[in-house]
Amino acid sequence: MNMHEDAENAVVTWIRSSYLANSAYVEDLYESYLTDPGSVPLEWQRCFAGLGSPQSDEQPHALIRQQLRQQVMQPRRSSGVVSGSSLDQKQFHVLQLINAYRYAGHQYANLDPLGLTSNPVIPELELSYYQLDAGDLDREFHIGSYQAGQERMTLRHLLDSLRKTYCGVVGAEFMHMTSQSEKRWIQERMEQVKGQPVWPDTIKKQALEELTAAEGLERYLGAKFPGAKRFSLEGGDMLIPMVKSIIRQAGANDYKEIVIGMAHRGRLTMLVNVLGKRPKELFDQFAGHHGDAWGTGDVKYHMGFSSDFATEGGNVHLALAFNPSHLEIVNPVVIGSVRARMERLHDNEFNKVLPITIHGDSAIAGQGVVAETFNMSQTRGFGVGGTLRIVINNQIGFTTANVKDTRSTRYCTDVAKMVQSPIFHVNADHPEAVLWVTKLAMDFRNTFHRDVVIDLVCYRRNGHNEADEPTATQPLMYQKIRQHPTTRQIYAEQLVKNGILEESAAEQMVTDYRQALDRGECVLKEWRPMSELHQNWNRFLGHDWQEGYDAAYPLDQLTTLAEKICRYPDTHVLQSRVQKIYEDRLLMSHAEKMADWGFAENLAYASLLVRGFPVRLTGQDSGRGTFFHRHAVLHNQNDASTYTPLMHLAPDQAPFRVYDSVLSEEAVLAFEYGYATATPDGLTIWEAQFGDFANGAQVVIDQFLSSGEQKWGRLCGLVLLLPHGYEGQGAEHSSGRPERYLQMCAQHNMQVCMPTTPAQIYHLLRRQMLRPMRRPLVVFTPKSLLRHPLAVSSLQELSEGRFRNAIAETDAIPAEGVQRVVLCSGKVYYDLLEARRKADNKAVAIIRIEQLYPFPEEELREIMQAYQHVQDFVWCQEEPKNQGAWYNCQHRMKRVIPTGTYLNYVGRPASAAPAVGYMSLHLQQQKTLVEEALTIK
Repeated sequence: MNMHEDAENAVVTWIRSSYLANSAYVEDLYESYLTDPGSVPLEWQRCFAGLGSPQSDEQPHALIRQQLRQQVMQPRRSSGVVSGSSLDQKQFHVLQLINAYRYAGHQYANLDPLGLTSNPVIPELELSYYQLDAGDLDREFHIGSYQAGQERMTLRHLLDSLRKTYCGVVGAEFMHMTSQSEKRWIQERMEQVKGQPVWPDTIKKQALEELTAAEGLERYLGAKFPGAKRFSLEGGDMLIPMVKSIIRQAGANDYKEIVIGMAHRGRLTMLVNVLGKRPKELFDQFAGHHGDAWGTGDVKYHMGFSSDFATEGGNVHLALAFNPSHLEIVNPVVIGSVRARMERLHDNEFNKVLPITIHGDSAIAGQGVVAETFNMSQTRGFGVGGTLRIVINNQIGFTTANVKDTRSTRYCTDVAKMVQSPIFHVNADHPEAVLWVTKLAMDFRNTFHRDVVIDLVCYRRNGHNEADEPTATQPLMYQKIRQHPTTRQIYAEQLVKNGILEESAAEQMVTDYRQALDRGECVLKEWRPMSELHQNWNRFLGHDWQEGYDAAYPLDQLTTLAEKICRYPDTHVLQSRVQKIYEDRLLMSHAEKMADWGFAENLAYASLLVRGFPVRLTGQDSGRGTFFHRHAVLHNQNDASTYTPLMHLAPDQAPFRVYDSVLSEEAVLAFEYGYATATPDGLTIWEAQFGDFANGAQVVIDQFLSSGEQKWGRLCGLVLLLPHGYEGQGAEHSSGRPERYLQMCAQHNMQVCMPTTPAQIYHLLRRQMLRPMRRPLVVFTPKSLLRHPLAVSSLQELSEGRFRNAIAETDAIPAEGVQRVVLCSGKVYYDLLEARRKADNKAVAIIRIEQLYPFPEEELREIMQAYQHVQDFVWCQEEPKNQGAWYNCQHRMKRVIPTGTYLNYVGRPASAAPAVGYMSLHLQQQKTLVEEALTIK
């Protein structure tokens, strides 16, 4: 064996031992070397050069790492010359030490303003862990990729630099990310600053002024309205300079809009000091003066606001989303609103609209909708190019919680690691560090278009609310808080000490702000009135349900459009069943076959698209349809490419967007609500896989959909498609729970409909856009009726008709011979119809109520004119008696039947479950209720 072979074997042996000791570190170095050999120390360049090159420059990370393992661990033969020198084991350990600080330095960081938390012992950050000691401190080592402006440093200086960078008042978590470029980007910026950012004096004075405003408003409110709930920001005051810094940076980068979502803590100071709400308006709310507010209103710390904010780059429109006390539920609402605004501005590069979500420490860790929203962040249908997420971490959770009881992880932000977001923890008592982290986070988002998290570690100076006494459960923490100066006091003293401003100037800031509050006028110098662009909902105000609209569509034009939705390229090979559906649809377009549900629904979308109304449809199977009926997206059987006929109707058509959503109801429905509130001119639809799956989104339905207009004056035209109908599929696949929606109906807040024909769904969807009114629409769609031979319509019905809230008897049954009138909704109509026809029963008339709310009293009264002689009236439903429409609609139905008559119930008996689980029992129940409904007693 010659000396070259000895050198090569020495290299391999050394790498092998190093790899066994720290495989992740060596693999990271290897990937860095493959990308840029100069990014790793010279010793490692020599080592990796001896291993050879990978088979492909485009191999995924996993394959590259597998190749490294194979090359390192396989027996080696002499195969060439390796130029190198003996490697210093301690040099390798120094590089490991640098990497350890990048990984774990945040655990030693000084993050707690109160100094109550103790950092864990981390052996990997100790010199002894790497066989280094005090004798090595003044020895120089190569520092590899560490950004110090030099290639070598003494161990002493290196340690000092590492601690300032990674263990100061900023703790950065980013080494969990798999992207080498993202990690290097953060490393470079962290290591160049070394925990000591430099700001001009103007920025420092501005930060103090904004801290003065944040603290000043809270103190003013506390003195003027003692004991009133305000969920003060005190202790987390740096949020205000932080958000204003983001806005200015956004303006400098030519952003046009920012949408902010937050819970109640700090909302009042955000409204006044960031969005420019007049203090007098806020004081009037505290005093109980509400004037002629729309609807029921809401508490002041749930309210939203909009304004324009002046920056050097131009005005930035700000929108603070309304939010109920369900905390994190606002996050997907904000993201949905941002997505809609991006599409309106054609912001395909994600650089015109910025989402900011502000979380509580217990809420971000404890509420599942946070994880759902993170999961949506990089998906095709819900991505917005990254959200800037800020945590107001008061280290206590909610009312009286101990942190150990609120999560199972070290940090409340660990949930963000599921999408490999970088996380920056920062001590809120260090304004300049907070501003630097804010800029870093914003730059990361703009560069990589991914979510990024800032954990603002602070405290809560008062209790959960101002009437709460926190010392009852947190005595030690609040002893410390009572003695702890405010962030403003600390920073003002620092600036005075450093000669940046006089003490009298700092005091004058307090006086000036207090006087501005006394005047009650806007205290935000950057406030500007909103442009007309952001007031596009006004034309939908003041319209009622009965307002007319043009529902007709010329038959020749409808026929042409019907043909277009059946076209697809000859090269696009369809699955056999889908091909048959499209062959049938072509016959329907020529009136050679009656239109079914899927055809009519797609035609409704087409008719709106060519008129300029965009359509967005999401749900877990929306492209195809859960029940194989829609097939808006066609999948090529040869290459899996897709084609969507509704996107190819006309050159100037509006966009049609259909997405199969993530497996979520709560976050997705909240997203679509936010999207719909920002898209008054578009049809926005969320479809449940089964109607009762909307249970998982009940918070959205309760707190936003049904009550948003009354609480906040917030209009929304969102459509819910909820498959509903009893076909023996069990308790979880039968009922869309119409009783829940009907229970929430009041003050004409939404529409609840159960259409039974293709023409009805066609007209219902068109009516939602053509009528000059925007309110939510809940549609209980069918399952078996999608292909029922009787549930069909003609093209003429689509062309000339309109949605009928109630449908009279359709068979040729003379009214004078009718002895019983059955009222019903939904699929049960066809069961009744078939049974009546089979029995040739001419004594029972069947009337369908297609819109359950607002209840169509006038239409039904007109239908009932023919049955004034009838004494026997029945409401028939498939659902159990305590569910369905019976309890919520019976009083309305009784008002329309002839005076002196009685309305009987026919249906399943009251039940705790929506449906039985056995097909045989279901069929028996269904047979019994149909027979009872048609039997005259």
